[in-house]
This record gives sequence, C-alpha cells and structure tokens, in this order.
Amino acid sequence: MQKLIRNLLPLLTTLLAVTAFAQGVTWKSTVEALEGDSYRIVLEASIPSGYHMYDMGPYEGAGPNATIITFTPGEGATLDGAVEPLVAPHRYFDPTYNMEIGTYEGKAQFAQRVRLSVPQTEIKAQIEWMICDDTSCMPPEDLELTIAIPEGAATSEAVAEVAPTPEAAPVAKDAAGSKSIWGLIIEAILWGFAALLTPCVFPMVPMTVSYFLKGEGGPAMGRLRAALYGLFIVLLYTVPIAAIILITRIVGGDAVTADIFNWLATHWLPNILFFLVFMVFAASFFGAFEITMPSWMVNKTDSKADTKGLGGIFFLALTLVLVSFSCTGPIVGSVLIKSTSGEFWTPIITMLAFSVAFALPFTLFALFPSVLKKMPKSGGWLNSVKVVLGFIEVALGMKFLSVADQTYHWGLLDREIYLAIWIVVFSLLGLYLLGKLRFAHDDEVKHLGVGRLALAIIVLSFVVYMIPGMWGAPLKGLSGYLPPITSQDFVLGANTVSAAPAATADGIDGKRKYSDFLHLPHGLEGFFDLKEAEAYAAKVGKPIFIDFTGHGCVNCREMEARVWSDPQVLEILRNDYVICALYSDDKKVLPEEEWVTTDAGKVLKSLGKINSYYALKTYGVNAQPYYVLQDNQGKILTEPRGYDLDIQGFVDFLQKGIEAYRANR
Repeated sequence: MQKLIRNLLPLLTTLLAVTAFAQGVTWKSTVEALEGDSYRIVLEASIPSGYHMYDMGPYEGAGPNATIITFTPGEGATLDGAVEPLVAPHRYFDPTYNMEIGTYEGKAQFAQRVRLSVPQTEIKAQIEWMICDDTSCMPPEDLELTIAIPEGAATSEAVAEVAPTPEAAPVAKDAAGSKSIWGLIIEAILWGFAALLTPCVFPMVPMTVSYFLKGEGGPAMGRLRAALYGLFIVLLYTVPIAAIILITRIVGGDAVTADIFNWLATHWLPNILFFLVFMVFAASFFGAFEITMPSWMVNKTDSKADTKGLGGIFFLALTLVLVSFSCTGPIVGSVLIKSTSGEFWTPIITMLAFSVAFALPFTLFALFPSVLKKMPKSGGWLNSVKVVLGFIEVALGMKFLSVADQTYHWGLLDREIYLAIWIVVFSLLGLYLLGKLRFAHDDEVKHLGVGRLALAIIVLSFVVYMIPGMWGAPLKGLSGYLPPITSQDFVLGANTVSAAPAATADGIDGKRKYSDFLHLPHGLEGFFDLKEAEAYAAKVGKPIFIDFTGHGCVNCREMEARVWSDPQVLEILRNDYVICALYSDDKKVLPEEEWVTTDAGKVLKSLGKINSYYALKTYGVNAQPYYVLQDNQGKILTEPRGYDLDIQGFVDFLQKGIEAYRANR
C-alpha cells in the first residue's frame, strides 16, 4: 500500500500539470524615423493569455515588481527624455499591496526618443518584468536587446520563456476570455482524490469503519447513514469556505489568508485537541466507554434514537474534516487565495468539487460496515476489530502531539521516545493478536486462526523493523510520521557522520541564526535565515538552495528521507549549494527588530509566519515542500520544484541550477 501511495502521488501531480504549457512574454523592437536626427525606439511586449504584467510604477516599499526599461546609448547617440508608455495600463486599487497599481494584458508598448550625431549606432535595452495570473506570479524575468539605428536597421525580437509550475499553471480560457470552470472543477476533483493518499487522512479510515460497525436499522438505514456522512463532509468543507469568502468580499482584500489553515495544521491547541480525540476514540475501542453525543444535541431531534445517530455521524464528519486540515489546508488555502482576485463563485464551486471527491471514498467506507452486519457474528471478532483499531489510533494520534512538540520546541517527544512508544504499542498489538492479552469484552482465544497469525507476523515484523531506529537507522518507510532524526539524542556512528560535511570547512560556524533549535537532516550544514545565506553564498561563490519546509510537513520529511538521502543528491547539496531552510510553521517569537509588517499592516512576530508570508508574497505558494534555486542576488536559476520522489529528476533540478549559476557569473 505504501508503495502504491508513493507511485500515485507523483502521477496525480503530473495529471494536474498536463494542461500547463511553456509560454512567455515576447519583446519586439522597431525604430521610427522622426525629424532631423531624431528617432523613436518602440518596444512591444506580447503578454500570454491569462497573465498580466505590471506597469512601470514606480512602487515604493512592498509594491509589485514594476516593469523596468533601461536604455544604454552607443557612441554618437543620446537619449531624448524618459521612457514613455504608449498603451495606458489598467489602474485599480489592489488590497494585497494596499496601493493603486497598473497592469497590462495582451500587449504593452513603450517608446524612447534618441538623437544621433553619427550615421549609425547601436543602443542596448535592458528590460525587467514579471507576469502574474489570478492566483500566482512567475519569477521576475530580464532580457537585453541590441537595437541598430537608424531607419532600415534590423528589428530585434526575443522571447522570455516561462514554464509554469503545477502550483502556478495557467488555466484554460474560453471564447469569452474567462476562466474555464470545468478545468478548475477537474483540477479540484483530482486534488480531492490526492488528499485521500496523505498520511494525516488515512488514520480516519479505521475510525470511520469502526463507527459504522455499530449501525442499526437494516440495510436501508445503513445506506442513509452513509449518504448523510458523505453529505456532512461536503457541507463542512463548502459552507464555511463560502462564508469565509463572503466575509472576505464584504470586509475587502486579504483579510482572510492561509494563516487560518496554517494555524489549524501547526498551532499547539488544534494539534493537542486532535491528539486527545484520537486517544478518546482509542479508549472507546478498548471498551472503556461508548462515545455518545451530548444530550443537548439529542434533545433537538424528532426522535431520540434517530437524532443520536445523526449527531454521531456529524461529529465523526467534523472530526475527519478538522484532522484532515493538516494535509488539505494548503490545498484549501490555495483555493481561498482565488477569492482575493475578484472572484466569488469559482472558489465555492471548486471547493464543492474537491469535497465531493474527498467524501466519496469515505461514504463507501461507511457503506461497507452495513454489509458486514449480514455476516455471522461468530465469537468476538467484531470486538477484536475495534481493539486492533484502538492500538492503531494510539500510534497515529502521536503524530499530532509530535507536530505541536516540534513547532514549539518543547522537547517532549523526540524521535527515540516516539519510536519507543510505537514499538511498545505494536508489540502489545502483536501479543493481542496471538491471544496473550484480553480486554473486558473479548472472548477467549482457544485456537489461533491462519488470518490472525498472519496479522501477528506482520505486526511483529514491523516492530523488528523499527527497533534499529532507536540507534539512528533512517527507517525511510516511516519518514513521514517520525520526528526528524536531528531530535534523537543517540545516533550510532554520529561522530563519523558529523565530520563529513565539507560545508563546515567553508566557514559555517555555530553562530548562525536559529541554529540552536533548527537543524538540517543527514549532517548537512546550512542557514535558516535567507539574508545570512545570501551573504555567505556571495562569499563562497555558490548558488542557494532554499527549502520552504515545516515541522508538521509530512511530505517534507519523506523528501528528506527518500530523496535527500540519495548519495548523489547529498553530495551536490553538501558541496555545490548553500542550503537555507525556511520553516513556515515555527512558533519561535523573534526579537522586535526582526518583526515584519505585511502590506495590510499586520505585524508578524514568529519565525514561521514571517517565512510563510515571504513564500506567499514572493512565489505565490503556501504549501511545503517547495524548493527554489537562486543566486545571492535573489535571481531564480530554474523553475522551482515541489514534492516529487523522483530522485533523478531532483538531481537534474540541482544540476540545472548549477549550470544556470555558472552561466550567469
């Protein structure tokens, strides 16, 4: 199953990007003869459909990237006046930047007058620009044109290619020029199915199955309960999102941001609540008590029995939606960002499509237990299923406590403690399957069936697999669930590993910002502050590898364990790049002089919020992992990369960045 998940995630990502195509701004220059020795150079930009380019500004402070055109006259030429836009930009107040801005769509033209004192010369035009669609922006581009003057000189033309990433893929256009709603619906459905394959959603499957094993009322009632379960999941996703979007439109601008979902995924309060929910369910599965809804909810129903069932179904759906936000939050956040671009119905419809796809398999899971009721109730096998699920809930619930522990640096649940708990839990599960442990409602196991023995062998083999992790074995199969290996006190052979990084010889010392509580995997050395990384990169003459990551990011840990650990990848990262890891969920409150004020006037005080704001504002992303290769001046070297377990693809990505860096020096 785990191998299937690893294979399907890249496939689904690819499916989302099949409509993306390389396109860029085409710049063309022409020369017009005026009176006497005067000429006019006209630069024309052809902007791809669906994108806009900012005007020449200027924008002070935290404004958008304005288009900058600089002419350098050759011998015998002088510039006559400044660059003049020939096409009026569309001007409007942008709440994101809290200022009035201007944009071009389709085409933009700029002119520069020139005087000559020689028969012929050349003028160079340096152009810098950035294009954006309604959801995200491409990295800034630059171009140099050499223009021959006077009249009759050759026309200069160039194309700056932009290869959109899946996160910033251009959407299809219909004849009227508006976004294709069907394309967005299909994309949302694919994301909905992909979300089911994430580690923080899978633990809810046994909870769903266990709950619906208790269903009463026959097949018809079972189908109704399962349908209501799916409906509640859809409504719990769609209705709050619609309300948030409505409030955003009323209040205006970016009042609602991805911070809401980052809070749900990383703040100690929701994670502790999720942990307690799992422990309560586990205790119930072990037979300590039956989970029932509060009496005030039951009293609101027409029938006590029917209402109780509806209340329980709703509670289970609510738990699923809240817990799944750890993985679906970035997806939902991306949909919400659309609402700040003047859209209203599109985010609601796409969220409806996402939630329907997400809820469908859980509805089928809920239907399956109603079929199980028809099977003969021999012995206590139903209670055994619940007890097994209880052990699984205890193990999986530890993940939420671990997220809170890592983001707040409590130091309560380091890797070896986490592993010790899992080893004990699954050892007890193995003994239970062998009949060596019994709970209050269990029947005596007089003989061991083949199926139960097979499960015991699998569970105890899993325990044996985990034991070397207590001495620092990587345990790649569990990389998404375990705390990072840097939190482990004892790693066998650590002295040998720590001496390996060549980066230490380059002068990286222990005075780096935040290095007292943040660490890189695999003995790598690097930075956790971009300014420090840029200064060091300029000193040693290396490109920068920016890792947008998070303590609670399951996919980040999996990338580090499965891709970064490859010897070729490690060698490139260690020797050819300056690594800078920017944690988007770290709760460390920084000194006041390091606080950041957003465009909307909000003061960001924690390291995670500052890094998250930088990623969203600079690259239009709020999901991790996200890898950016740049030089020490902030210039992007190649297209950024997200979660992808293709090792060779990652090596090619790193090599391409090195080649671009060397070519630009």
